[in-house]
Amino acid sequence: MRKNRSYDKIFFALFALLLIFGLFILASASLGLSQTKFGYPYYYLLHQIIFGVLPGAVLLYFAYRIPYNFWRRRALLIVLGGIFLMFLVFVPSLGMYHGGARRWISIGSFSFQPAEFLKFAYVVYLAAWLESKSKAVGSFKFGLLPFLIMSAFIASFLILQPDIGTLGVLLASIMAMFFLSGGSFKQLALLSFIGLVIIGILVFLEPYRMQRLTVFLNPSHDPQGIGYQINQALIAAGSGGFWGRGFGLSRQKFSYLPEPIGDSIFAVAAEELGFVGSAVLLGVFFLFFLRGIWVTWRAPDFFGKLLGSGILFLIMFQILINVSAILALLPLTGIPLPFVSYGGSALAVNMAEVGVILNISKTRI
Repeated sequence: MRKNRSYDKIFFALFALLLIFGLFILASASLGLSQTKFGYPYYYLLHQIIFGVLPGAVLLYFAYRIPYNFWRRRALLIVLGGIFLMFLVFVPSLGMYHGGARRWISIGSFSFQPAEFLKFAYVVYLAAWLESKSKAVGSFKFGLLPFLIMSAFIASFLILQPDIGTLGVLLASIMAMFFLSGGSFKQLALLSFIGLVIIGILVFLEPYRMQRLTVFLNPSHDPQGIGYQINQALIAAGSGGFWGRGFGLSRQKFSYLPEPIGDSIFAVAAEELGFVGSAVLLGVFFLFFLRGIWVTWRAPDFFGKLLGSGILFLIMFQILINVSAILALLPLTGIPLPFVSYGGSALAVNMAEVGVILNISKTRI
């Protein structure tokens, strides 16, 4: 085994490139909203830097400095902390209700989305649990059944909020972790079936989710109503052509495209940067994922491999779902694009997760 004294510089450079790229895209996408709401064109950009980048940089540094085995020893406390924060969402004086969901804790002018921490916390706990059960993962009684019970309990908090997009990201990520830890294809198929059934039931129970599914199957359905967002997103992405309109020159972000700084931000990027710029952005995301997997699977123990992989799965499945939804390859979910969309707590947690992977990269085989 060989120990490296420095972090993986290629992985860090790819992350830094994504962060800078994301800030530029957000600066452009938020111009109209910032000017309209606050009379200043860069309000959202400054807010993202102050409440996302700066605390994220602090968290990244500490996560990088803390030996990753620390997370194994504190796994139970960390996941219990994540669960406690999710309980606080439903406390009337703390939980913030917005857009038909309770997803935020609000204290004065500060708000935080605890689901971002819960995802990380459960990945940490699951990595430690799967390592301890590595010889029993293939069994139903000691592997699959307890995995299902634990995951159903965690998923219930996201269902109650509700946050089905985040639920989908988490389920896909933990199933990938379970498979990597020794689960069989048969178990993976069963887990996938159960996950699809759960999401299908949740879609059926809420009319607006059924409407989103209808629009996905027929994008021309109700273009001025429930189909408005996806149609405007497709117009934005399509009008960018091969080379794009040019940075800052999107038209759809001005009063046409809903959530131009949130889940629709990739449409703004596609309009301004075109197919080439979008492909470059997605290519950097893909290289970030590949390099991260390369780093984590050279960790000296199974916990490091699973922890790093789980974090990368969380990020990449969110990217895939967000981009696929904006391009009408999946139903709209409302989840943001990592490192790009507006959201300080999400960015800060993502940066902390990058710090964990950088620490893993310091010691590898």
